[in-house]
Amino acid sequence: MILLSTLMKRFVQVGTLTILDAEGNPHIFKGAPGPEVTIQLKDRKLYRSLFLNPELHAGEAYMDGTLTIEKGTIRDFLVLAELNGNNLRKHPLQSFLHKGLKRVRKLHQRNDVKAAKQHVRHHYDLSNELYKLFLDKDLNYSCAYFVKPDDTIETAQQNKLRHITSKLDLKPGQRVLDIGCGWGGMALYLAAVADVEVLGVTLSTEQHALANQRAKERGLEKRVRFELMDYRDVKGPFDRIVSVGMFEHVGITHYDKFFNHVRDLLKPDGVALLHSIGRKGGPSTTGAWIRKYIFPGGYSPALSEVLASVERSKLWVTDIEILRLHYAKTLRAWEERFQANRPQITALMDERFCRMWEFYLIVSELSFSEGSHMVFQMQLAKEREALPITRDYMAQVEAQLKV
Repeated sequence: MILLSTLMKRFVQVGTLTILDAEGNPHIFKGAPGPEVTIQLKDRKLYRSLFLNPELHAGEAYMDGTLTIEKGTIRDFLVLAELNGNNLRKHPLQSFLHKGLKRVRKLHQRNDVKAAKQHVRHHYDLSNELYKLFLDKDLNYSCAYFVKPDDTIETAQQNKLRHITSKLDLKPGQRVLDIGCGWGGMALYLAAVADVEVLGVTLSTEQHALANQRAKERGLEKRVRFELMDYRDVKGPFDRIVSVGMFEHVGITHYDKFFNHVRDLLKPDGVALLHSIGRKGGPSTTGAWIRKYIFPGGYSPALSEVLASVERSKLWVTDIEILRLHYAKTLRAWEERFQANRPQITALMDERFCRMWEFYLIVSELSFSEGSHMVFQMQLAKEREALPITRDYMAQVEAQLKV
């Protein structure tokens, strides 16, 4: 425990963390007033692994049951960890590790066609039944838009679909591409509220099958088509392109190819809307635990990384909106539904999966409520005259769709 204790003394500057070692002996680390949490380490090997890479091994130990919460909750523990995260990263070993990961981050984001399929299926092909147990009934798996403080997740997800639609400035008869269509929520909404034809593409077999089923159930199969296809294989042209919650899976080495392909797919007066997680600070790397267990190949970019690539594509950036706390509220709602349906999820998956998933949902929420993550919506066009010169049309369309 000696090395781990030296790390914890530097780490805990807010709150109180009591660690019970494998023999049950307490080690108390106390800072300014904050969360009070007691954990037990049931395997002596954790002393070394947590010292070397706490961000990876704490999550693994919680999943495996070798790190247990004895006082407080897993949320309390993760809040304490987030509040003290910068202290951890200032430790010489952790700083060295973080800098090293940044140097090799391109390897972690290898998303060629073959790797992209594997990465998508790792997360999205788990089970449609799983996602039905914690998402809204329309299965929107991206940041919702909370117009009112008391909006439910159902209402907030419909707000999001309406908000994005208003930015597309749709006209009757247009052809729309939805890159990373998920279970079809965005594409089906567009076809239902506007006289447009939509193609949705995904690499998830589970999403593809259910999206087509939902189109038939809603009588929209003649206006909405879903294909199991990589975005790089799509042929144009399209009047509009929308992508919601997919860009995080593109990878920094593929940004130029992504935006160049969007440009080539658009008609001369075409418009695209990109909705993605981003980060407030500069370029960084994906946390080791999230990268290994939740989103292999995933990365939330800094705007500077995205805009540099957009500039090289010669596309116009016609509008950017930053959503700061909306995803924190979304993830909190998902985690609450997940816990409410935990017995069913345990039966469907297993208890280790449930611990992994609650860790993921809470860590992700805190990255928006306490950390540096946010969501951006970026509107792009090939020509400067493609859209009205004021944003008034967005509010007008949004109001019309709300009726």
